[in-house]
Amino acid sequence: MSKMKLLVTGASGLLGNKIVKTANGNYDVTPLHSAHPLHSGSLKLDVTDRKQVLNLFSTLEPDVIIHTASETNVDKCEIQKENAWKINVEGTRNIAEACKAGAKLIYISTDYVFDGRKGDYKEDDTPNPINYYAVTKLEGEKQVIQNCENFAILRTSVLYGWHPFKRNFATWVTNELKQNKEITVVEDHYNTPTLADNLAEMAIEAIPKDLEGVYHACGSERIGRYEFARQIARAFDLNQNLIRPIKMEQLTAWIAKRPRDSSLNTDKIRSQLEAKPLNITEGLDRMKKEAET
Repeated sequence: MSKMKLLVTGASGLLGNKIVKTANGNYDVTPLHSAHPLHSGSLKLDVTDRKQVLNLFSTLEPDVIIHTASETNVDKCEIQKENAWKINVEGTRNIAEACKAGAKLIYISTDYVFDGRKGDYKEDDTPNPINYYAVTKLEGEKQVIQNCENFAILRTSVLYGWHPFKRNFATWVTNELKQNKEITVVEDHYNTPTLADNLAEMAIEAIPKDLEGVYHACGSERIGRYEFARQIARAFDLNQNLIRPIKMEQLTAWIAKRPRDSSLNTDKIRSQLEAKPLNITEGLDRMKKEAET
């Protein structure tokens, strides 16, 4: 029996890389990249080029697409709005339209679609984005719903894990502390941080389980960024005293507004999948074990 054909956009990113590694063996995987190939057999694709997307899908005839490619730099989206719209909205529309031939689309979205006023958001809570990145990701969700018959939207939160060259919150914290540098981290900014490997497992299991609709696919534990940083330091035996707390209102580096508490409720996806959302301790333990191998 032939394997299902899986395309992974953004395959050189943190999540895309983990998905390719996790899916290899069980699927006929074609990684897609925009700038730097990370995998052998990776094909270059500009998701904003509609003709290129349609031609590629017509040639490869995929069964499933996991669409991770996105402009995720929140402040960059606020400054370069046209570019953010082109990638996150038009690019997603192109992918969704290319799925009309019958392929299933799994679209990776974000907790930032919510305004952060209450936290513990469920899938049926009303989105209310407060920055342009979130506006484009929510519009991306709408493009998927409008243009694709068979889809699952997975909203996630603060991805972390190992990557050959891209930094994320956890690797930034460990890197700075290893150099004995003092860092400042907001203490009143709450999320549900997600080990990228864990989300990759959930995204891939969504294929045979044929998940449809919107799901919150993230870590299981709500935590403030400062406390998350302290747990990272503890996990890697680094100096917690180098981490200084700060309030969101004191942080001048942010250009775009951030939701104060965009933590997500994972009850729905937990009831559907064998790959359960991990808490912070479980996620950091896996990350540490990976570093030791």
